[in-house]
Amino acid sequence: MQASFLPKQVKIVEVGPRDGLQNESANLPVEVRVALIEKLVDAGLSVVESGSFVSEKWIQQMASSADVYADIHKIAGVSYPMLVPNMKGLETALEVGVKEISIFAAASESFTQNNINCSIQQSIENYQQVIMTAQDNNMEIRGYISCVLGCPFEGNISINKVAEIAEKLFDLGCYEISLGDTIGVGTAGNARTMVECVGKKVPVQHLAVHFHDTYGQSLANIYAVMQSGISTIDASVAGLGGCPYAQGASGNVATEDVLYMLNGLKIKTGIDMDKLLQAGLYITQYLGREPTSKVALALSKY
Repeated sequence: MQASFLPKQVKIVEVGPRDGLQNESANLPVEVRVALIEKLVDAGLSVVESGSFVSEKWIQQMASSADVYADIHKIAGVSYPMLVPNMKGLETALEVGVKEISIFAAASESFTQNNINCSIQQSIENYQQVIMTAQDNNMEIRGYISCVLGCPFEGNISINKVAEIAEKLFDLGCYEISLGDTIGVGTAGNARTMVECVGKKVPVQHLAVHFHDTYGQSLANIYAVMQSGISTIDASVAGLGGCPYAQGASGNVATEDVLYMLNGLKIKTGIDMDKLLQAGLYITQYLGREPTSKVALALSKY
């Protein structure tokens, strides 16, 4: 029986085609990236982050994201957000007709300096024009905050700082803030405490979580924060990814593993496990390796 303190329905935001593939060594052809996105949508995912308009000098794997977006067969009711780091990225998004963008900040000064060469405050100020222009063009805007439970440079991070940044992004116009444990050091207790702290500044229905599984804690963390009202979870098919600016960080929690847990809790997602497994198999076979999803590995034996 479903416990009363858990949500009855959860939205999974699929980040594999962006956050996953950007940390793979291979630069995949446009048609492969498009096929992956369309397979994920066919599996029932209603939000599939499809790429990013970043400098090819820094993240070559996201080259040709404009072509990827243009070639996707769009399905009504499905969102295909693209990450943009600045006005140049937004201009590209506008050129190809993107309807939703993602922007990113971090709760660590050192991470922000190493990632985008400015302070946290400067990064948020830089987004003001991006957000206003996006709003003028009727775009939805999602915000990410990295390093909410730890930083590769600074170690522990103040949860009050996370809450402060989340409030700023929300006030600027982000409809949802995704709280990212970039290096995967969080555990159920501090993950829940962090979410409850941020929830005092931003309504919990506007919060999502984005856990990396470096220490194998992601599912426990997700279960814990669902008890605090979280009902939107970022995940990456086959456990693809990591963070190009956080050495040693393993991939996001696998979508298949999250879905298996939610199915066991009788929580609705609208996602077909068999089709999701096929999408994961498609991309991992192309990459020439096995998925890191424990569910995908277990079910492949039957």
